[in-house]
Amino acid sequence: MGYGSFENAFPFPSSLKPSDASPEWNNKADNAWQLTAATLVGLQSVPGLVILYGSMVKRKWAVNSAFMALYAFASVLVCWVSWAHRMAFGNKLVPFVGKPNLALDDGFLLEKSTMGLFPMVDFVFYQFAFAAITVVLLAGSLLGRMNFYAWMVFVPMWLTLSYTIGAFTIWGDGFLETKIIDYAGGFVIHLSSGVAGFTAAYWVGPRISQDRQNFAPNNIIHMLGGAGFLWMGWTGFNGGAPFQVGEIASLAIFNTHLCTSTSLLVWLTLDMIVYQKSSVIGAVQGMITGLVCITPGAGLVESWAAVLMGALSGSIPWYTMMVLHRRSAFFQRVDDTLGVFHTHAVAGLLGGLLSGVFAKPKLLKKMYPTMHYGPGLLYSFLEGKVDQGFKQIWYQLLGATFVTIWNVIVTSLICILISRIMDLRMQEEDLEIGDDAVHGEEAYALWGDGERMRVPLRLHISPTIPSLCRRKLPILANTEEIDQ
Repeated sequence: MGYGSFENAFPFPSSLKPSDASPEWNNKADNAWQLTAATLVGLQSVPGLVILYGSMVKRKWAVNSAFMALYAFASVLVCWVSWAHRMAFGNKLVPFVGKPNLALDDGFLLEKSTMGLFPMVDFVFYQFAFAAITVVLLAGSLLGRMNFYAWMVFVPMWLTLSYTIGAFTIWGDGFLETKIIDYAGGFVIHLSSGVAGFTAAYWVGPRISQDRQNFAPNNIIHMLGGAGFLWMGWTGFNGGAPFQVGEIASLAIFNTHLCTSTSLLVWLTLDMIVYQKSSVIGAVQGMITGLVCITPGAGLVESWAAVLMGALSGSIPWYTMMVLHRRSAFFQRVDDTLGVFHTHAVAGLLGGLLSGVFAKPKLLKKMYPTMHYGPGLLYSFLEGKVDQGFKQIWYQLLGATFVTIWNVIVTSLICILISRIMDLRMQEEDLEIGDDAVHGEEAYALWGDGERMRVPLRLHISPTIPSLCRRKLPILANTEEIDQ
């Protein structure tokens, strides 16, 4: 159907022309991809981390863990459009945060984005998905004991006082924006969530001893399903960061999956060498560290560097989690339920530093044509600009230090303030019971949880059943007992 025939079949009102719905500046391909990428990032949290958390914990904490992620996702969106988006990407208030304001007006949401050839609403939604997953990742350190009502207060406070500051400082108009290489959130998202989660875990306190000693996943198959959403969703996480459909987006997606696969295999190999077991949980941890490590440089490094980053992200966090954590009294004192410090803070820091080493000048120029980031340290040697390479590493360390210190201080203050209002940690009797005590609901309605077996139909045993079968099925040997 031609355009003219479309107009004849479905005439537009006189006040609305076809161009009004898609103005000249709107690139439909970029617009479609940005909405797709934002949706993929959202799927990482809901249902990705909802399923992962609900499956990776002990059965009695499945509902609470999944619900913490679901609540955070919904709460962040309301806070994001009410004030937080403008704090992270709006007009400067001070060198590290913007002025809080609404992001709900059509005049703002439908104007051309400053980041690409699509409406501003695409950018708002994409950045919301980033903010939401940061808070959900943080929750992984607190599963199995945090008071849910305290969590409800913690989420908007931490988003406002911590996440927006990191986002504005490095991505917005902050004092480190022109200095730090952080392609899609190695520092802003992963280092901050890992450090904040570990800090909050210190203030909330540990799980009860029996949970801490025995916390096996309640459903490993579902855990793999959630991990799959997380892995595939990362296509939008790193592929959407350039805000256009182009070479950098394609390279970022390819590097993301290449680094992740390498990291998973290295972690799995180390588990097999040291523990003689091919751990599924270990493979998932290696997957996560690979995804995190490549994030700050996904579209800025060559693919051979992505493989090397995967090898390091599968080994260094493995060492800090599986060896250093068990030997360190400091790490043992803080109960980080899912090891978020290692999978996100350590891997995020590693990725940020390696991006400062492997960032290729040609790719930096394509991604940031108006910025003047120094070349990666490796390329600075090749180009005779060693001073610029070391300067860039210094900036990467400066950014990591700022994010770490800010999150330790602000997260501590938030936890202390909330503790003055309500308990951060659940009551001991609730910790013994779990979901049923907290929400009045349980994840699995299975026979055997304190209930008697119900037999809806009278069960008869044929006299022709061999005695061998009766010996193997003693419960069926006496029909009178079953009738009772």
